[in-house]
Amino acid sequence: MTAIPTLHTDFVIEREFSATPDEVFAAWADPDARMKWSNCHPDNTREHRLDFRVHGHEIYEATAANGDVERVDSFFFDIVEGQRIVFAYDIRFGSKRLSVSLVTVEFFPSKRGTRMAYSEQLAYLDGHEDRAERMRGTEEAFDRLQCIVE
Repeated sequence: MTAIPTLHTDFVIEREFSATPDEVFAAWADPDARMKWSNCHPDNTREHRLDFRVHGHEIYEATAANGDVERVDSFFFDIVEGQRIVFAYDIRFGSKRLSVSLVTVEFFPSKRGTRMAYSEQLAYLDGHEDRAERMRGTEEAFDRLQCIVE
């Protein structure tokens, strides 16, 4: 059996919000707000649990169009209220793990209100690669986040 190499990549997205850093941070910490902006499958959600604390865990499951279950498990390593969140997550479809990511989100006061910097480092597994789609989905989530906080 030939091993398929792991593909490493990253991306950074910055956004400006008219809300304060504490208000934008709160939309990450509150389970209801988080589901309103981060959920890309609202009609197919099976489960969502958020334990937003250092060493806390977030679980999200949805049913894909083909019937497979998409599962995202996140683990929080560092949380500084109003300033920073560092977490890792993996994505699985059915029994196949597609990727593992390390994410840092930082919130900076700005003239407008808040500059949020989102940095994701990805390890794609077993030949999977969807960087452009992942970036587009993250941008769409941040569009929804903007609607929540402004």
